[in-house]
Amino acid sequence: MKLLIPNSNEIELKTLILDLNGTLTVRGVLVKGVSKKLKVLKNKGLKVVLFSGDTRGNGKDISDKLGIEFFVTSTGEEKRIEASKLNPETCIAIGNGLIDTALFRTVKLSIATLQSEGVHVKCLEEADIVVCSILDALDLLIDEKSLVSTLRV
Repeated sequence: MKLLIPNSNEIELKTLILDLNGTLTVRGVLVKGVSKKLKVLKNKGLKVVLFSGDTRGNGKDISDKLGIEFFVTSTGEEKRIEASKLNPETCIAIGNGLIDTALFRTVKLSIATLQSEGVHVKCLEEADIVVCSILDALDLLIDEKSLVSTLRV
């Protein structure tokens, strides 16, 4: 996915890094509609991966259900290291926790979600964009003109 941001540079996004708890799931349950939206993004050519400390122990099951690769990343530093292996200048990350702040500093574009499990204030400070839900975040990536509008300088 290539985006030309007016009054800025073109950015190329190839990999979407997702957080699990409080982002893809709320209280351990996958947010309804996520699977369908991820299929659209994969069809657009984005590689989708899941990084999680796996607090609830359901990361593998959810990643299998979504057809995405799962990385157990128990700390923010582990998320940063794994992202560094994926060409971070072409990565988008979506998350909500303190654990996501180092990841947000590493990738090209970061989106914080503010769902019912909350969002850590430091995550908000590091995010490029803040949205109400994972569905809103995925919709921004599906509708590239909305994303460009948000990022316009």
